[in-house]
Amino acid sequence: MAIRGDGALVGTVAAEVAAATAAHGGSFSRLESGSGVADADLVLTIIEDDAGPQPAAAPAPGDHATTDDNAILRGGCVPITRDGVVGEPEAAGEPEADESFRLSRDDGSVVVEAACDRGLLYGFFHVVRLGEAAFSGPDLVERHAPATAMRMLDHWDNVAVHAVMGQVERGYAGGSIFYDDGAVRADLSRVEAYARLLASTGINRVAINNVNVHAREARLLTDDLPHVARIAAAFRPWGIRVHLSVSFAAPMTLGGLDTSDPLDPAVADWWRDAADRVWAQIPDFGGFVVKADSEGQPGPFAYGRDHADGANMLAEAVAPHGGLVHWRAFVYDHRQDWRDRSTDRARAAHDHFAPLDGRFAENVIVQVKYGPMDFQVREPASPVLAAMPRTRVALELQVTQEYTGQQKHAVYLGRQWSEILDFDFTGPDSDGDADSASRIPSPTSVAGIVAPSGGIVAVSNVGDDEFWTGHPFAQANLYAYGRLTWDPAADAVGLLDEWISLTFPGAPADVVDALHTILDESWETYERYTSPLGVGFMVRPGHHYGPDVDGYEYTPWGTYHFADRDGIGVDRTVATGTGYAGLYPEPWASVYESLETCPDELLLFFHHVPYTHVLRSGKTVIQHIYDTHFEGVERVEEFVAAWERVLGSLSGDAMSDDDAARLAGRVSERLAEQRRSAIEWRDQINTYFYRKSGIPDEQGRTIF
Repeated sequence: MAIRGDGALVGTVAAEVAAATAAHGGSFSRLESGSGVADADLVLTIIEDDAGPQPAAAPAPGDHATTDDNAILRGGCVPITRDGVVGEPEAAGEPEADESFRLSRDDGSVVVEAACDRGLLYGFFHVVRLGEAAFSGPDLVERHAPATAMRMLDHWDNVAVHAVMGQVERGYAGGSIFYDDGAVRADLSRVEAYARLLASTGINRVAINNVNVHAREARLLTDDLPHVARIAAAFRPWGIRVHLSVSFAAPMTLGGLDTSDPLDPAVADWWRDAADRVWAQIPDFGGFVVKADSEGQPGPFAYGRDHADGANMLAEAVAPHGGLVHWRAFVYDHRQDWRDRSTDRARAAHDHFAPLDGRFAENVIVQVKYGPMDFQVREPASPVLAAMPRTRVALELQVTQEYTGQQKHAVYLGRQWSEILDFDFTGPDSDGDADSASRIPSPTSVAGIVAPSGGIVAVSNVGDDEFWTGHPFAQANLYAYGRLTWDPAADAVGLLDEWISLTFPGAPADVVDALHTILDESWETYERYTSPLGVGFMVRPGHHYGPDVDGYEYTPWGTYHFADRDGIGVDRTVATGTGYAGLYPEPWASVYESLETCPDELLLFFHHVPYTHVLRSGKTVIQHIYDTHFEGVERVEEFVAAWERVLGSLSGDAMSDDDAARLAGRVSERLAEQRRSAIEWRDQINTYFYRKSGIPDEQGRTIF
């Protein structure tokens, strides 16, 4: 192997290659810039200025098509010094570097070329992912580029252990990899390993603290900046920028001011000084994440200002440094009267943000949850994503499984995310302008809207657990998320295949089959034994694990199913309900408005219907509830049986007997809990609706 080029990340690639050859044999040469390319099986090289014809255009985002031309994007590289610190800041909100690469194979030898060291890093990981397959097959030339420049994870980690939420809010894999006992960890070796893991999937930005910024976490912006710099240094060799969640009230709580009014000059000055201090210590710092006027977090509403006023004030402070402000659109009234059916939490983000389209600064990214509620197993795509064409918007997903089993249940979310990314606002039968040959998302799909704008962000699912994610199979979600941010058109089951082959290399066919049996349709399985037909929630308040049909029904949070003796569902039509359906562009507004055209899987999200309403399947709503909950438990029992059949096949060349035993034990334990929980969900949901409706199960199964 041979490596040519300069840059901090080229050094990272060289270190990876050196470790690989030391462990597995072979040799490599590190060539100076400007020298010729050695004759080697694998060559990783930065394109030099005199390396040939210049391209007319960049490779298209997400373009993995085979091509025989010589095009590859050049320029746009950030100046990086030998110690990994960036040079001049970029323009606000612009991509920090060209991340594309070209892979060519000629008679079994592979050359990876990139204009920048970031592209070379991703090209190297692409070869590693392919393994021997990279060197076999016909000669080819491929171009690879990420669909979006913003591929980010948000950690909800607390520096101090929160009395209610713990070390990691909505984290299900143990403690924080960043913080312990109220301080940044002295040993960041696990963070370094995590950075390597993320880079291998394409992630390039990470926010390292909870969006609910408590008093201790607020000081990351001041007293703890040297420690934040240490974390940034752990991520930097892998091309990942660090961001901080900040409190809008920081000028008061940290700066001693008597106001946080975004239009007060003293407040703006305080934030400019804060930004200057941050970038002085971390020159490649990414920016701030803000949750404001949401669920009790402070914001501009206290001063009669709106979200654009607040976001733009922060944007002005970070703009000289090329920084970004991620302003979350998760804003709603969480103290509403449950008796008032005119207040609809689903409308809130659209009502707050759509009127502000065009008012946000260029370096503000409005971060929008994929659905209008809160990371439910089934929601319609948020209409906010299509309602702000003059604003940079990012899609927010959740890798940690708050409402999808909390990493105690095996639930592979790749299929859900693909469905969300593919959703096209021009209609259910529209292909938009998608180019299937180049895999470019339709510009009217969710992916096509966010990719050139604010990118994709998700809540991370890792912790200090031995298996990183609590449930070993939840690692598949972290992997698939990263890969889908690079290529939203990637096949979700294909990505699961990739994860299986990389996590269980050389595994026997029966192990691979068992993993697919468990994970392929696990998202749909979870939906079957939990909340039906898009109704959502029905979970225990607070911890959100396990069934509680009326748990939020009479609270101020606004998450209702409105079940009574006659029917179930929320009327969100324009004609007789809250009007939410009308927030979508046509034809979706009409599709959701009508009982005849509303998709069954979202029926109860948009309509209140009798239990005897007949679905397209020919079943009534009540029989669908009964059947799916029984079927969901049966599927989980198939998961358990499939895993038990392969327990003796796990160990091998890639896994020791001890490792296999620990893995087997953890998965078996989690599957047992999933089975127990699924039965509880089945029995509580079916019993609730049997008692509510008085309609028996057609098959006479046990309902209590």
